[in-house]
Amino acid sequence: MVRLSKLTDYAVVVLMRLSAAQPVQTSPGIAAVTGIPEPTVAKVLKLLAAAHLTASSRGARGGYRLARTLDAISVADVIAAIDGPIALTACVEGATTCCEVSGMCAVRGRWAVVNDAIRDTLAGISLAELRPDPSPAALFLAAPDAPTVSVEP
Repeated sequence: MVRLSKLTDYAVVVLMRLSAAQPVQTSPGIAAVTGIPEPTVAKVLKLLAAAHLTASSRGARGGYRLARTLDAISVADVIAAIDGPIALTACVEGATTCCEVSGMCAVRGRWAVVNDAIRDTLAGISLAELRPDPSPAALFLAAPDAPTVSVEP
């Protein structure tokens, strides 16, 4: 199963928060609003800053801000910032581990096609596309001709 790490999921939440409020936010402020523990937010922000997805400023009015718009940040960018290169198996380019049976593996080197397809797909999805729909809830009410159910006391 391919699954995002919890830290990558948190990173997406943090980036969404940075896009939704005042331009500069602090780690404790983000933690308070998102419910993510502050040490985790601080770690995520540090990794995102190292990948140039966020920028930090020091001082009394310091904090973090987006370095790029959500339209310019892909899901692949966030995964790479938090977990390193996208590598499904140990034998694809960018993998950080080594496979013990690579010398006699029947599919050695063939996973690159799958890995590239997944990486390209994730690179083609911006965080702006993951943003919640801002449509008011009133738009989702039942149509006037839709059947209604009444409950009698």
